[in-house]
Amino acid sequence: MGRHLQGRKVVALVVVTNFVLALMLAVTMPLVTGFSKGMELLDMMPTGYDEAYVHALFDTLGPEGRNAYLTFQLPLDMVYPGLFALSYCLLLAYFLNRADRFEGPLSSLCALPLVAGLADYLENMGIMTLLLSFPILDATIVSLTSFCSLVKSSATTAYFMALMAVLLDLGVKSLRKKSR
Repeated sequence: MGRHLQGRKVVALVVVTNFVLALMLAVTMPLVTGFSKGMELLDMMPTGYDEAYVHALFDTLGPEGRNAYLTFQLPLDMVYPGLFALSYCLLLAYFLNRADRFEGPLSSLCALPLVAGLADYLENMGIMTLLLSFPILDATIVSLTSFCSLVKSSATTAYFMALMAVLLDLGVKSLRKKSR
């Protein structure tokens, strides 16, 4: 992994990842939410949802909104989780390496964006399945998809907390070095 921990490569990958995220946040999500009458999209519900909410959302979206979700938002969101997983895994590894903490148990924190990315893919597949089967919703698929949303948001939150802790550690080390 060491050869991929070059700052420029990691930054470039993070920039591409955030460009895709910005595209979703600025273009595809507003397109779909324009049909939702203020209801949150399933992708944006970190604490999950139930069958009644999914039915109400899909009903509110109508055929045009459900089609926009399926053909605009979700295809782009099938690119993002892989980029997120790879770029943020490498970003944390880069900073752990810079803090001389990559060897050892802290390196396992690099798995957090991989877990989030996998959960995001599973969430997206669940949402696609639900959209394609609507108005018939399988309660098990709703529950599994909601669980994936919860795992995605939990792993993402844990990742950013870990990243902040590593950056804080790196900053403290840098300040100590300068004060000597």
